[in-house]
Parts: sequence; C-alpha cells; structure tokens
Amino acid sequence: MKDIITIGDAMIAFNPVTTGPMRFSESFVKKVGGAELNVVIGCSRLGLSTGWISRLGNDEFGKHIRNFARGEGVDVSQVELVENYPTSLNFKEIKEDGNVNTFYYREKSPVLTMAPDSLNEEYFRNAKILHITGIFPAVNTENNLPIMKQAIKLAKKHGVLVSFDPNIRLKLWSKEEASRILSSLLPDVDILLAGSEEMEIILGINEPKAIIEACKKFGIKYVAIKKGSEGSVGYYNHEQIELPAVKVKKVVDTVGAGDGFNAGFLYGITNNWPLEKTLTFANTIGAMVVGVKGDNEGLPYYDEVLEQLGEKEIIER
Repeated sequence: MKDIITIGDAMIAFNPVTTGPMRFSESFVKKVGGAELNVVIGCSRLGLSTGWISRLGNDEFGKHIRNFARGEGVDVSQVELVENYPTSLNFKEIKEDGNVNTFYYREKSPVLTMAPDSLNEEYFRNAKILHITGIFPAVNTENNLPIMKQAIKLAKKHGVLVSFDPNIRLKLWSKEEASRILSSLLPDVDILLAGSEEMEIILGINEPKAIIEACKKFGIKYVAIKKGSEGSVGYYNHEQIELPAVKVKKVVDTVGAGDGFNAGFLYGITNNWPLEKTLTFANTIGAMVVGVKGDNEGLPYYDEVLEQLGEKEIIER
C-alpha cells in the first residue's frame, strides 16, 4: 500500500553557479526537478511510502532522473523510458534575493506518449492519496487532461483521496485556460493545496475565508492556502486556523518551498494529526526548503523537522 502516488513530468534543472541575469551565467549545475516528483520525494524523506507515474526520455537525463527518484525511495515501477522524446529540461535564473525565473524546454515531453489506458488500475487500488498538479495538463492539455481525469476516476473508484496543487505556470498556458481547466477539477478534489494568487486566477477570489467557503461548496475536505512569507491558512472539519510563516535566516532559492509544504501537509493527513499540528509542520518544511539551493535538495528528513521544531536535541559534535 502506497501512502502517496503522483503523476507528472520531471525535468533536469540546470541551476546557475552565480546569481543574476542568466545571459551572464557561464556555469550550471545539473539537478532533478518537477513539482509532482518533488512532493513524493519530500513525502518519502519523511517516511511515507510513495510512487510516481511518468515517462522519461530513454537518454542519459531520463536514466539519471529515474535512478535519482529510486534512490530517494520513490517507487518507479510505473515510470518508463521512451524513444524519440527527449527528457524535459529547464534552466533557472536565480536573483540576489533568492527569487527564481525559469526557462522551460519541454515542448516534446516524454509524457506525451502516455494515454488514459496507460494507467495501471491496481496502482490506484493500493494507494491512499493521489497527488496531482496543474502543471501536468498545462504541458499539453489535449493529451494530458484526459489522462489526469482518468487518474481521478480511478482514485475515486477505489476510495483514494485526491490532493491538488494548481501550481499555475503562466509560461505554459494562459490565465483563461488555467482557470477554465483547473476550476473543472475542483469538484473531485479532497485536499486543496494552493496559493491565494492561484485561487484568484481560478475562481476570481483571493481572500482565504472566501476561498474556504467556495471549497466547502465543492465538497473539498482539507484546504491549505499558502501565502509565502505571510504564512498559511488551513481548514478541516469546520476548523480554520491561520499561522504566521516560520522565520528564515536567509532565502537562497524559493523553488520547491510549496512542494515541501505540500509534503508536510500530506504527512499530517496520513497520520491523522490535528489541523494546527499539520499546518505548523508544513510551514516549517516550507521555510527549511528556501534555505537550500535546488528544487528538492532542501526537503528535510523527519528528524530534521523535529530538530527545527525544537522537539529533538541537535548534537553537532
């Protein structure tokens, strides 16, 4: 039984050695990225059983990503290497304040070789939570949206909770298309993990209370609204809690913070934690991630989160 499974594209992320405009960056470090993969890596490091459904190019980059995911404890039995579709890439431009500008090269993504009947129903039968994002349909709506809908259908058939992070990437599609497609998914969502700015694009509202009221009408059970440096708001079972962000000594790379938050929130749900404990845990992980360069290098292990929370003694020497 897998605690969390996900479906989505992954990429080789090239991170610049220096900060500033990318046109002046002469050296890059090869990393592995992809929002869905980041989340299950984060969950795996916390101790959850995870799996990933995807396609990668049958090239050196694809083999590297698959091996990397496997090494992080993610089940890759549903990941195939395919010919004639190069593994997706992105190049990052990291600014002095840690904010990132991303340049994608994923037009011929290997996930385009997938179809709704590619999904293994048994994989869904043996899972607790399916985590999806808006990136997968944004990469290619015509091909990937039917696959996502089939994944949701299989999850619902077997009593699997559906977790959804809009993860809107306006370099991949327009606000109008994102709103139209992603709003149509909300009635099937059980766990919403979203930024307030994303919900403004999807529903035209960004105030947490209004977002939660809208989510209740859709039947969404858990809501987590990510507000970055302003903290987060959580809702479950008639309880709404707002918590401030965890203070960060230095922000070096903001990529992956939301994925880390998601992993922490899903961990709390799988362990039936109270909402406040779950939200605190998720906030803490999000803050830890921004202090490390890379898409998933900052995702912590469970003991490291306990140390950050002051629940476990740190012994340095």
